[in-house]
Amino acid sequence: MSLSKPTTFLAHLKTLTTKTSLHHRHAPPCPIISVRFLSFSSPEEAAAERRRRKRRLRIEPPLSSLNRTQQQTQQIPKPIQNPNAPKLPEPISSLTGNRLNLHNKILTLVRENDLEEAALYTRHSVYSNCKPTIYTVNAVLNAQLRQSKYSDLLSLHRFITQAGIAANVITHNLLFQTYLDCRKPDTALDYFKQMLNEAPLSPSPTTYRIMIKGLVDNGKLEKALELKDEMIGINGFSPDPVIYHYLMVGCVRSRDSDLVFRLYEELKEKMGGEVVGNGFVVYGGLMKGYFMRGMKKEAMECYGEFLRENLRGKWSAVAYNSVLDALCKNGEFDEALKLFESILREHNPPKSLVVDLGSFNVMVDGFCLEGRYKDAIEVFLKMGDYRCNPDTLSFNNLIDQLCSNGMLIEAEIVCREMDGKGVKPDEYTYVLLMDTCIKENRLDDGAAYFKKMVESGSRPNLAVYNRLVDELVKVGKIDEAKSFYDMMVKKLKMDDESYKYMMKTMSDVGKLDEVLKMAEGIIDDEETEFSEELQEFVKGELRKDGREEELTKLLEEKERQKAEAKAKEVEAAEASKRSAKAVINSLISPIGKKEAETESGANKNAIEASFANKELQAEKGESIEEATIAVFSPTDANTKEAVNKGDDSDEPEATIAEFSPTDANTEEGVNKSDDSDETEAQSDCATGQQVAP
Repeated sequence: MSLSKPTTFLAHLKTLTTKTSLHHRHAPPCPIISVRFLSFSSPEEAAAERRRRKRRLRIEPPLSSLNRTQQQTQQIPKPIQNPNAPKLPEPISSLTGNRLNLHNKILTLVRENDLEEAALYTRHSVYSNCKPTIYTVNAVLNAQLRQSKYSDLLSLHRFITQAGIAANVITHNLLFQTYLDCRKPDTALDYFKQMLNEAPLSPSPTTYRIMIKGLVDNGKLEKALELKDEMIGINGFSPDPVIYHYLMVGCVRSRDSDLVFRLYEELKEKMGGEVVGNGFVVYGGLMKGYFMRGMKKEAMECYGEFLRENLRGKWSAVAYNSVLDALCKNGEFDEALKLFESILREHNPPKSLVVDLGSFNVMVDGFCLEGRYKDAIEVFLKMGDYRCNPDTLSFNNLIDQLCSNGMLIEAEIVCREMDGKGVKPDEYTYVLLMDTCIKENRLDDGAAYFKKMVESGSRPNLAVYNRLVDELVKVGKIDEAKSFYDMMVKKLKMDDESYKYMMKTMSDVGKLDEVLKMAEGIIDDEETEFSEELQEFVKGELRKDGREEELTKLLEEKERQKAEAKAKEVEAAEASKRSAKAVINSLISPIGKKEAETESGANKNAIEASFANKELQAEKGESIEEATIAVFSPTDANTKEAVNKGDDSDEPEATIAEFSPTDANTEEGVNKSDDSDETEAQSDCATGQQVAP
């Protein structure tokens, strides 16, 4: 308040304050009122004081508020948590600090397409000081799903479940998609029911989209319709046009045009009598329904309405793809190509996304239907210019189209492009190329593709193996066929027909030793049964050369080896038991020996002291019988003193003292008296010295 006053007043006020402090120098300090200056020397000092007080109030709130908060905390009891209750997933706010750094590092590995290292790093970090969040795990699972690494995905999901990382809705959706892609719709439905009954989460609209599309793709249209009714009726979600689009596509596949129109009318009714906005995604299915009934005019009118409504707003890629597919597969490829070129011009990521991978796949199929394969390859290879990355399924689709139309060289060129796009061929890719090479009489190249498939980690099925071996045998390449047999016999569970075919082949060329080796391998394989039918077949082949008894001897030798191995196992088990007992006895025996030596030494000292005491008692006039009894009475002189003290001790204590185990060396004061000579004699007796009469 005095900042605007003259300097003379400040000097005068300071002088008064100094005099007051000198006057009250020896006065006791006031416990209530504290001296405070009424002003500051500068505005900056005043501002600094205000900031200091505000900072102190923030750090140290008033005691009244603290007490009030503590009282409120004490009054509200904490709810008792059920330890068996499902664990809720962590919120997105938990992705901070070191956990965010870990998340970014794993994302870097995913972008570098090093999914094995990303999954391994995620597993190791679970038991580290920085545990990953479910969002980090979902990033790895999603990358594995994109590359169709289903076994790795399920293994990682099982691991995080055992580690106690609670899954969220995205995790469940990824698992549903995995089961549906693996053609296991029943497993996906069971897991979906388990989520509804046990998980603390509710399915999202995306969950229903994944489930219904997967069921339609797996031929479970009725289950998909039931799930749609459950979504709208029970869970109260609004009708989703995308789900109706999937259902209408399923109706087209099952050639049920009436159900297509019923679904369209149902969606129209639920949206208030008019299909607007995202509802135009069903126009592709509606056009297919008209084409299926032969109503081309109505289908094109529907297409014209779609284009007119498109001027008001840009539709999603799903809507465009549905219309493109309807046009391409019903003889209107020119209209489809015009629409595709127009949406390519509108595609401007990330602002406008009207083209995706499905758009290019539809146009590739359209070009192939028109016989324009080179244009199909050109469109497929330029999808990267529009930020669309092809996956293994897209490559397989184009390779299948080329191989089916005799364009093996072009298919191989497309296959070599997979490495440049960061996509790995799968079993289906190699099988397509192998079968086409066999048809084109390029058997060596087909065998090379089969070998690449095995070396890449893919496991071909038995039918593919049989096709290759059969072709090799037909052209007389027996040794190569046998090499593939040796390669796959441990990796494939072959049936008796596969064994018979190879044994018959080796027998026809006179290689019966190889037949015996194959039979020996089957016998040694514990997971394979050497059936009686197969034994008779081998005997029949050996009988041609008079070597039938060799199989019998081989079987007997294997039985003898198995019996010896079993006997050795039993003997090893008995030896381990004996060694265990020996170890236990070696641990116990030193302790027992020491206790026995201690006990024998104590008894020896007790007997010597007792005989000395016998002579002493005989000197005092005791009878020999009493002295003899005293020798063999295990008593404690220290406790016996309480017995002979007289009436001062209680009777129960004396009784207990009489029967307590003793040391004779401490037997002093058994017969205490005032005679000092007797005391000295008894003391000498206690030390084991013999007293002269």
